[in-house]
Amino acid sequence: MTDIPIARLLVATASLCLAPPVAAEPSPEPAAIAQRLLDTLRDTTGVPGMAAAVWHDGRIVWDGASGLRDVKRSLPVTPDTRFRLASVSKLFTATAAAKLAEQGKLDLDAPVQAQLPWLGGHWPAMTPRQLAAHISGLPHYQDGDDRVGERHYATGRDAVGIFAGRPLLSAPGTAYSYSSWGYTLLGTLVEERAGMPFTDYVSRSLVPGLAIGADATHSGDPDASRAYAFEGGSVIEAAANDFSYSWGGGGLSATAKAVASFGGRMIEGQIVAPATFDAMLVPTPLTNGAAASERDYRVGLGWRLGRDGDGASFVHHSGITWGARSTLGIWREEGTAVSLLSNAEWVSRIEPTAMMLAAPFRPEPGGSIRVSCPLEAQRYSGTFGDVAVAGAATFRIEGGLCTGKLEQDAALNAYFATAMQRSNAPLTIVALDPRGGLARAGIVNPFGIADLRAQEDGSFAAQVTSTRRLVIRFTRGSDQPDK
Repeated sequence: MTDIPIARLLVATASLCLAPPVAAEPSPEPAAIAQRLLDTLRDTTGVPGMAAAVWHDGRIVWDGASGLRDVKRSLPVTPDTRFRLASVSKLFTATAAAKLAEQGKLDLDAPVQAQLPWLGGHWPAMTPRQLAAHISGLPHYQDGDDRVGERHYATGRDAVGIFAGRPLLSAPGTAYSYSSWGYTLLGTLVEERAGMPFTDYVSRSLVPGLAIGADATHSGDPDASRAYAFEGGSVIEAAANDFSYSWGGGGLSATAKAVASFGGRMIEGQIVAPATFDAMLVPTPLTNGAAASERDYRVGLGWRLGRDGDGASFVHHSGITWGARSTLGIWREEGTAVSLLSNAEWVSRIEPTAMMLAAPFRPEPGGSIRVSCPLEAQRYSGTFGDVAVAGAATFRIEGGLCTGKLEQDAALNAYFATAMQRSNAPLTIVALDPRGGLARAGIVNPFGIADLRAQEDGSFAAQVTSTRRLVIRFTRGSDQPDK
């Protein structure tokens, strides 16, 4: 950290001697930092409403809400607001199957056809484990499926009838291919083996006491958020959709606190035994011995198995559908879970975003470089991927935190403008250091929150997208490095 010039120190000392003593501003609590990040994210993206929660060391330590659950009536998001979970629903389906297997009511490795005789022999034998890992060969939604939400399906068996005659994309066990229809079938198996409707089993037997159940967007539930979409940059209400065609694939809703609490209960062995959860986190093998995988994660029984930016094990699942973007992530070894829910579909790096919301509650990573807030900075310059970027920058201390605004230049704006949501907001820096420094911060951008860290050479760097790294320096107007 740069030394304060003697002249400035003398002036500051004289001022202190003449002025009455002022009480030091208290350091912000982790919850205040997380809420600041969430509010800034919601404002930056233009998504009407968001909620997030963090479970740590046996309890919910933060339950955040931001924006509106009903735009027309100006009703705010509250801790009781229920959001669509989209494909985060798949975690509950896979866990329900594991719980029934634990009880001897379902066999994860026996052919589904043997456990649902009415399914017949149209397809080669496939197992519940293959369905959960997306290696059954069943297709995902296809042309013509966009209207399946216009009617209600009384049972899972009725919903399976939508795709029961379709050919497989590959032989079971031979290839990874994401399939929500596979989860419709897995949810139907849960339903029939549990002896009750799928959504009843989830709410009554799997997660009793948690606000998790069927999508409630159009149910009249006063706590249910409306569903929104972006059209031409403006927010509109999304069309009604009945998710009974795939309760298990994307049809549940919940509060952020309930979703994070589900993660916490999984960590603590309250839903399935720890050994069962261990088995769920084993990568599912293909017939050639390779692990089922996609992008930067492998796939277990429903859970995606990856690592965070510091190499810690991080298991998760995310979702996107009409009126929703959602995620749940767990650092099992340290007893932390984080959820992030929203009421509009938007382009985002949602897993890293959720990680940053949880960062104030987690141990500080090693190797942090202590730097002061660059309050005299007027400009930033650097690279975004292989493109040069530069623009105006301002910093100040707000609520004990170093915060900054970076105006987007043409290159940044052209990149973010590919999204359907608001894309022209300034990039906002919210430091995590409660002492006012800028060793590490969330840099909130139209695609989410990236992890901005001070570097040894005086620059700051963040992986803003999977392919674009932002590396910048802050300078005064005269292009001199800020001290």
